[in-house]
Amino acid sequence: MSTNKILIVDSDNVFCYSLAKMLSTSGDVIEIAETAAEAFLKLETFNPDLAILDANLPDIDGLQLFTQLKIIDNRLPIILMSSDFHSDLAFKAFNLGVDDYIGKPFIYELVEQSIKKIFAKKRIKSNVSNCKPRLRKKHLPDQLVGNCPSMVDLFKTMNNCAQQDCKTILLLGESGTGKELVAHGIHDISARCSAPMIEVNCASIPENLMENELFGHEKGAYTDAGSREIGVFEQAEGGTVFLDEIGDMPLNMQAKVLKVIENRKFRRLGGSKEIEANIRIIAATNQDLAKMVKDKTFRRDLLYRLNMMTIVLKPLRDRKRCIPSMVEYFIDRLNNEYGRSVDGIAKEAVSALMDYDWPGNVRELRNAVERAMMLEQGKLLSIDHFCQETRASNNNSPATVTNCTVAKKVAVDLPVNGLIIEEVEKEYIKQALARYDGNQTKAAKCLGLTLDTLRYRRKKFELENYPPPHEQRVLASITEHRRYAQF
Repeated sequence: MSTNKILIVDSDNVFCYSLAKMLSTSGDVIEIAETAAEAFLKLETFNPDLAILDANLPDIDGLQLFTQLKIIDNRLPIILMSSDFHSDLAFKAFNLGVDDYIGKPFIYELVEQSIKKIFAKKRIKSNVSNCKPRLRKKHLPDQLVGNCPSMVDLFKTMNNCAQQDCKTILLLGESGTGKELVAHGIHDISARCSAPMIEVNCASIPENLMENELFGHEKGAYTDAGSREIGVFEQAEGGTVFLDEIGDMPLNMQAKVLKVIENRKFRRLGGSKEIEANIRIIAATNQDLAKMVKDKTFRRDLLYRLNMMTIVLKPLRDRKRCIPSMVEYFIDRLNNEYGRSVDGIAKEAVSALMDYDWPGNVRELRNAVERAMMLEQGKLLSIDHFCQETRASNNNSPATVTNCTVAKKVAVDLPVNGLIIEEVEKEYIKQALARYDGNQTKAAKCLGLTLDTLRYRRKKFELENYPPPHEQRVLASITEHRRYAQF
């Protein structure tokens, strides 16, 4: 039986002693802290498996201490105890995520039962995370796939960057082209693969937190800095830092990152010591950095530094020869992930996918294949499950067909006096509903809409009862007559 380490945080010496004595009889190791400050020290030196906090501490409120402990270690189970046991405090505690709430004076059997329940839950979570799910296997990151010349060149460049240990790399390309996969690929085949690779999305971190995220801080660097914290550049020592969406990084942070690239040194917030940064920095963006330099929203000197080794990822529309091999790869991956046994994709579906321009690039292709896999009941992915993607661009073909799998872009001449686009949309929805006798599923498919979108627009245009049941077939006939009368 494994020994558990329990930290009791309470200023009442008698209470701490009696509870510690009782808990130690079961073989658990107990440490006591009388204040929140002592608790922070014990957290580092003792590394507890469970903490029991009093709600009223001399130097800080128990709920505040709970919040700060969770920031340091969000996996630490915590029990809150209070002599002032009331529903408001209990509700607030559970709302914050406390594992259990017990009143004082306590009943030892209840405390023991609570602790056993928490550790049992912890063991179950650990066992589940180590097991392979039966229905759906663990999702692994996708890999770069493709056999067209541009992909072969990309693989060669990635290998050169990895083998030569390029310290600074810039990845450019549209959203969904695989910049993150390239960054991971370079790290994984380089001598730095055994060290961490840490990703930072520059667009998702608030400006006032980014410096702390990258550089860390010393204890007391600012009001809430109760202990030292190391940043991303320090955590990734010997490895790689991936700065995704670097075009969204604030100008003041760009200057500080430039200094790290130039000197390979940095300081924690509130610190005076310079720390060596033995890291590779890979930056990525889908923005035009040269234009941003002209607009003075990106530093010219940082662009020059990042531009030492630039890899441009082509959009999928410029490397369509890779689509069949990508689809094959995604089918294999998704078969493994979902426990399916799809053999491949129909030829007409492949042709349709090759005709599509893929504005969302590889990410959109993967989502399309995954959606088709969920819908397909047979052994081959049919063209019917690629409704959106198979509306190939063909401005010369009028929209005379009704099946969305072969529909073309509508060629419309704008009237001299203009038109109200919502009226046009409403009219097409009415025609589709009339054509299919009010069948929303067929109407949505014909219009290239999801069922939810069609329902929303019917409500928006007050077409929920259109067409009336007794008029459906008549309106359908009139609509068909008008459609053929146009040609």
